[in-house]
Amino acid sequence: MTVRNSAMQLTRQLRQQSLAIISLCVAFSALGYNTWRNEQTEHNRNVREAGFEMLIHVGELQRIVYLAHFDADPVAGNPRRGWVEVLVLRDLSRLMPASAAHHADALHDAWSEHWGGLGGDDDIAVAAIDHAIKALRDDIVVVLESLD
Repeated sequence: MTVRNSAMQLTRQLRQQSLAIISLCVAFSALGYNTWRNEQTEHNRNVREAGFEMLIHVGELQRIVYLAHFDADPVAGNPRRGWVEVLVLRDLSRLMPASAAHHADALHDAWSEHWGGLGGDDDIAVAAIDHAIKALRDDIVVVLESLD
């Protein structure tokens, strides 16, 4: 009888406290969702900021390439200035999804191989660098458009 009385007493207490138990479950669920949402928002904010910064640096690198190759400007188009932009892009790409990091590494490789050909008659160098810049820019735009 004592086991049965204990079970009945437990059942009665659960009924009496059901509102508190339900409220506690809802509170934990809300806390979990809110934490997840805050983390997601922070991640999106970091990716968005890195993406916009990368677009600025991609534009500056494109400017350096064109000034070096088409205008033969030894100051504003100094290919060594492009190294700074390429390295900043590669660093910022680590805050982005893997595809952006891949394209930034490909740009670094293209720049490493072809930067010496800027300013001369090497149209292949400009085409290779320009292609890598375009691929990175396009990927950044796709990533930014995909954010919540």
